[in-house]
Amino acid sequence: MSNKQRNEGIETKCIHSGYTPQNGEPRVVPIVQSTTYSFDSTEQIAGLFDMPTEFMYSRFANPTCDAVEKKIAELEGGAAAMLTSSGQAASLLSILNICNAGDSFIAASAIYGGTINLFAVTLKRFGIECIWVDQDASEEEIQKAFKDNTKAVFGETLANPALTVLDIEKFASIAHKNGVPLIVDNTFATPILCRPFEHGADIVVHSTTKYLDGHAVQVGGVIVDGGTFDWTASGKFPEFTEPDESYHGVIYTREFGNIAYIIKCRMQLMRDFGCYPSAHSAFLLNLGIETLAVRMKQYCYNALEVAKFLEKSDKVISVNYPGLETDKHHSLAKKYLPDGASGVITFVIKGGRETAVKFMDSLELASRVVHVADIRTCALHPASATHRQLTDEQLVAAGINAGMIRLSVGLENVEDIIYDVEQALSKIE
Repeated sequence: MSNKQRNEGIETKCIHSGYTPQNGEPRVVPIVQSTTYSFDSTEQIAGLFDMPTEFMYSRFANPTCDAVEKKIAELEGGAAAMLTSSGQAASLLSILNICNAGDSFIAASAIYGGTINLFAVTLKRFGIECIWVDQDASEEEIQKAFKDNTKAVFGETLANPALTVLDIEKFASIAHKNGVPLIVDNTFATPILCRPFEHGADIVVHSTTKYLDGHAVQVGGVIVDGGTFDWTASGKFPEFTEPDESYHGVIYTREFGNIAYIIKCRMQLMRDFGCYPSAHSAFLLNLGIETLAVRMKQYCYNALEVAKFLEKSDKVISVNYPGLETDKHHSLAKKYLPDGASGVITFVIKGGRETAVKFMDSLELASRVVHVADIRTCALHPASATHRQLTDEQLVAAGINAGMIRLSVGLENVEDIIYDVEQALSKIE
């Protein structure tokens, strides 16, 4: 029996999936730095505009990107994937592929601030309404949020930065009862810690800028199609089941079966928006993914040790880290994140905004950057940075306190990380 037949471990998949060199070919995924592809006949090119089965233009498909897409799809246990130029682009296209002007979708309120703005402000201008729900609410309460025009449900496995844990099975059950898919942003968990498809999710998105890359060298995103949602049976998505006039009358469910969602997204949205990454960016992303499984284990270990230290500090009001037994989402973390709760911690410092800023400015090892999920420890004050655009009410809904610090624990020696946090705390009153 071959390794593929015996279902390789995820560590092996991180290294080998997506690309298999043939005799004499490069062992490492090559960078195909070309925008165009040559064909033998005009007829062949014409055929690609009816059925895009080969690479023809790097605005929406490229061999290097394709290899990484296949790898991520396999890691998540999905049917197909499409890279994007950013995590925001992935979130945007995941919704636009389903919702039209006049439609609505439901989202958990405790999600990334940039996504909140995208959903609440930008998509509103497109005529698409986002209906916010408390992810800890009962199924009955969440059900009340649905409208006749609701087309999807969206949440984050681990919310950024509130670090709440999404009850994926609950939300999948509610979504499916209403004939719509569940989209899960799995950025913080990565497929190493959680695979949402195994719990009923239909579509997964990532900001690949974060842990998948891990080295802060490329900005990117990805959408993964689980291949399980029945667009035909739902009856709510004629754009999947009826001819697409913008692409020669193709019917996505008929022609592409269980990957209809990702093909439609590529052929319609990526074609028109062109937010596809470069081959070089995909190459760098692949290098990061190769060590993902090893890195995530150490992130989780380091973060738990730092969280335990912060819990004991008399200068800290509260610590949010689902890996802690005292965390209110610990039981959900044990269910969905049994191998660890990522490397991100949020905590609230006594004294509010001023004290939080002083702590930030006193850090020496940790970097003050607009970034998270790096090999290097870094810190951010969400209320004045990533969530600056939110109102006080939105901050509360997103689980943000003015004294909150988001600490992304890196791969340095954990004693060095704790020492840095300790010395910075010692400088605040």
